[in-house]
Amino acid sequence: MSSCVQSDKTESDKFEYVVDRFADVEILRYQVPGFEELTLNQKQLIYWLNEAALAGRDMLWDQNCRYNLQIRDLIEAVYLDRGGMKDEVQHEALELYLKQLWMGNGIHHHYSMDKFAPGFSREFLEARVNALPADKKPENAAELIDVIFDRNLEAKRVNQAEGADLVATSAANIYAPGLTQKEVEEYYNSIKVPGDTMPVSYGLNSRKVRGADGKVCEDVYSSKGLYAPAIKRIVENLEKASEFAENENQKAVIAKLIEYFNTGDLKAWDDYSILWLGETEGQVDFINGFIESYGDPLGLTGAYESIVNFKNNEASHRTEVLSADAQWFEDHSPIDPRFRKDEVKGVSAKVITAAILAGDSYPATPIGINLPNADWIRALHGSKSVTIENITAAYDAASHGNGFNEEFVIDEPTRELMDKYLFITDNMHTDLHECLGHGSGQLLPGVEADALKAHGSTLEETRADLFALYYLADPHLIELGLLDDPEAYKAEYYKYLLNGLMTQLVRIEPGKDIEEAHMRNRQLISQWVLEHGEPHNVLGLVKKDGKTYLEVNDYDALRQLFGKLLGEIQRIKSEGDYASGAALVEKYGVKVDPALHSEVLDRYSKLDIAPYRGFVNPVYSLVTDNDGNVTDVKVDYTENYVDQNLRYSREYSMPALR
Repeated sequence: MSSCVQSDKTESDKFEYVVDRFADVEILRYQVPGFEELTLNQKQLIYWLNEAALAGRDMLWDQNCRYNLQIRDLIEAVYLDRGGMKDEVQHEALELYLKQLWMGNGIHHHYSMDKFAPGFSREFLEARVNALPADKKPENAAELIDVIFDRNLEAKRVNQAEGADLVATSAANIYAPGLTQKEVEEYYNSIKVPGDTMPVSYGLNSRKVRGADGKVCEDVYSSKGLYAPAIKRIVENLEKASEFAENENQKAVIAKLIEYFNTGDLKAWDDYSILWLGETEGQVDFINGFIESYGDPLGLTGAYESIVNFKNNEASHRTEVLSADAQWFEDHSPIDPRFRKDEVKGVSAKVITAAILAGDSYPATPIGINLPNADWIRALHGSKSVTIENITAAYDAASHGNGFNEEFVIDEPTRELMDKYLFITDNMHTDLHECLGHGSGQLLPGVEADALKAHGSTLEETRADLFALYYLADPHLIELGLLDDPEAYKAEYYKYLLNGLMTQLVRIEPGKDIEEAHMRNRQLISQWVLEHGEPHNVLGLVKKDGKTYLEVNDYDALRQLFGKLLGEIQRIKSEGDYASGAALVEKYGVKVDPALHSEVLDRYSKLDIAPYRGFVNPVYSLVTDNDGNVTDVKVDYTENYVDQNLRYSREYSMPALR
């Protein structure tokens, strides 16, 4: 099976993946193989879904911070106004800052959540703003400049520091200034229906504000409410897409999503999610809405996100095999039987080719998705999982020969194992994580979905990763024909722990804690198995020629440790044990060893590898004949990072949102 997931290397090697490099970021392109083979109707469906996806760009920027859109407008105006520009050094620093804004969808880093520090001077920016035409100069320019330069203003987009007021100290614009964590949590507790076994996703699509009576209330995102200009445009494009739906079920999915966007009704979102789960016949699929809640310090409000895609029929064989056998994996999971599902329902999975990335999936994007997030929908109706293989292929192609393995992997046999098997096992880990991990297990009766509060996202990613790691080494994958070598899993085990213990630290500034949920998850797992395995010589961090390396001595015992931790994480989720979950996250997932951190940063800096990657999208255009009839949809890969973002600001901005 491993051969079928390897993309066409001959074709891929000719493709120019790397587009740009700045600060700590490398920008890549991704190919959309198979698009030309789609029918004209499918191509037009994708075209209009793409337009709907891009129409929501400004909403995400505004969700991330209330100053983002105005600052983006201001910096773009200064960047484009080159008249009289004499200081090229300052202008280059401004261009770098603008590229960082685009990467972060705002003034904060997309991973660290810290505010970007401009490399140009305040005096330079003030002079350039004063030189702008009157229609480009905002009335509150002085306030915007203060936000850019004052490190204490809007300092952290999402604060996860233990003991802090997470609402009051986070710049995310899903909470109005002046609200506190205590009163927001009290508000949610007041609107929940006791004993409701099918609760809506409270707070998913709203900004929390203080009403005229002084109490917390919600401004709901809808075509008649907050973000109406953008949502109306999304709806218009969804209506056009519906004309090219592949079947009646797909048309019904789009219609229900339109109803949700028009009303903001969270019950309509649940109905849409159930319909979306049931639509598995069409080759084209998409997500569009306020979905993942990592941008909310309380883990409730969804960030705007959209990915349009179509099924990779050949590569989907492995996910279809996994999803068809979901009950076997559930029954053999190393968790307390009380927490297993008696019947796994509706698990569908596929490998997809992304056609467009938008909102919270652009420029940085996930490599796999499992939805919906509502636990009761998962339990009753199942889940839909995807692995985005043209994105993983782009990562893989752009990483060849960068010297990383030679610097950080302990020996040549381990490097050879990773060269041979890491692409397939990395994808298989994603498949298991998304297809089965998130959908596994169950909550005990009476346990609320948000019982783990601010640590819920980290612990859920931990649970899904552990599920994938445990089963990646199971002989059952060999029996299913998904792997052809019982040693293959070791490549992913080594890479995962190396990342969790050492190399992901390149994304952290010296002296800082880990705050991003996925990074906390990876370190939690890695540090826990290190602490419990090192005394028994299972694994350890060893010195070799003055450098620290990961050494794994007993992969079988390592797998058992993954299983033991999975059992505890599942217990915590199933029982809603917030105290135990918080203790695990704080002990293993947050703090960084400063000496090891310094060493990793020093070694990594000599490789000249960017620790973060983002993407530019292809550009799609309708081809018409002399009578205006659409005859084709063309895809073009030549647009660069700067031009794409400037075009998005011209074509998809919603001035009414400012």
